[in-house]
Amino acid sequence: QVQLVESGGGLVQPGGSLRLSCAASGSILSISAMGWYRQAPGKQRELVATITSDGSTNFADSVKGRFTISRDNAKNTVYLQMNSLKPEDTAVYYCNAAGVLTARPITISNYWGQGTQVTVSS
Repeated sequence: QVQLVESGGGLVQPGGSLRLSCAASGSILSISAMGWYRQAPGKQRELVATITSDGSTNFADSVKGRFTISRDNAKNTVYLQMNSLKPEDTAVYYCNAAGVLTARPITISNYWGQGTQVTVSS
């Protein structure tokens, strides 16, 4: 069974930085894309950033220029570097892995992490 575990969330002041990590484990052969989504209270879950196995990235307009996404394919790990954080960034951040190819049995599926809380406040 594939599991995604996020880490790095916490409480920071406006203008501060956080680095989130998400590691996928299990009988994984490859992952097509990994990304981050977030959900604030009373709001829909929204895409933050994604990255494909070849390094192509996509960002929400609200985080462009402030956030960067990177990955280590050998470790099945994705990172989200968040700079110049704003109170509006406060949310639970969820890691996503798409097109996950597994063995024993052979499957292709999509997985979500449990989420990590990011709070930006004075």
